[in-house]
Amino acid sequence: MTGAEPADAALLSFAHALRTAGVDASPERVHAFLRAVAELGPARVYWAGRLTLCANHDDLERYDQVFAACFAGAAPTPPPAGLPPPRPRLTVPESTAGRPARAGAEPALPPAAALASSADVLRHRDIAGLDAAERAALHRLLTAFALPGRTRRTARRRPARRGRVDPRRSVRELLRRGGEPARLRHHERAERPRPVVLLVDVSGSMAPYADALLRFAHAAARGTRTEVFTVATRLTRVTRALSHRDPDRAMAALATTVPDWRGGTRLGELLREFLDRWGQRGTARGAVVVVLSDGWERGDPELLADQMRRLHRLAHRVIWANPLKARPGYAPLAAGMAAALPSVDAFVEGHSLAALERLAAVVKGADDA
Repeated sequence: MTGAEPADAALLSFAHALRTAGVDASPERVHAFLRAVAELGPARVYWAGRLTLCANHDDLERYDQVFAACFAGAAPTPPPAGLPPPRPRLTVPESTAGRPARAGAEPALPPAAALASSADVLRHRDIAGLDAAERAALHRLLTAFALPGRTRRTARRRPARRGRVDPRRSVRELLRRGGEPARLRHHERAERPRPVVLLVDVSGSMAPYADALLRFAHAAARGTRTEVFTVATRLTRVTRALSHRDPDRAMAALATTVPDWRGGTRLGELLREFLDRWGQRGTARGAVVVVLSDGWERGDPELLADQMRRLHRLAHRVIWANPLKARPGYAPLAAGMAAALPSVDAFVEGHSLAALERLAAVVKGADDA
């Protein structure tokens, strides 16, 4: 794999997927990863990445999930000699899990470059055009997704090496030393992620995308302050249903919770209901609100425009992700979309995994669209 540009591109794609999943795969770690693969060989990609790209214990599970998605069917080989083997959490197919490796022979693995390249191609495919196998691979990639919110400074302060002098801690340190000169203590304003609210359209026109978008919402709600609602003919809060750690169980819970799958779309009325019932109480106040919808509206577009202006005044930022935006020649001419756009801070695509990665960057504030 050394010096092979296609293989290196595939490995870089794998590292990019790890960063999307929340693993801190810095350029230095990626460089060490490529060198490790060159030294250990393509059969040891799993261990080369695990040893170089993971910074702490929390990274291991996400690493295994992304590896399983990018190198589907590839079981990790034994670790290099002299290395104590960590416990892998990767689930491997039964056909290879119990098969002993023959001495001197490399296990039969699918070509790493081809597998990672196929995962990179999948990232840019329109979700509506995926077959069953591609959707399963997409679901595995979405399982490892992360959606860190944009941070904001709070009134609380935390100890710091620099910044303003903390008089209380400095005096306590002085007293502890019996009045002898002591080092000044400092503090700084603490930061915390802004809450995120996802409004996912599950109407009939969004049927090809709804399942993937809800799995994206499931991954986003894991471990962050994220509220999720579905909209079609009714407004349904599904945050609790998405609290199941297993995505398939979460989707099963959603199926029994959401009564209006593939119904019509009443965005204006439901947005008013959301603001009256949840938004004014603080759910949307100062939050990053993301609407995932194609913008088709059966109700009054003027009502939608009024409620979007109201939402924009209340939220920190309003983002609209539309799967149709990526289609050639698309223009936001639908009445609902045209009415909503003046109150939208960022209008992005939502048709593929790569588009959802960009959406995550916009939510975080690293890529203001």
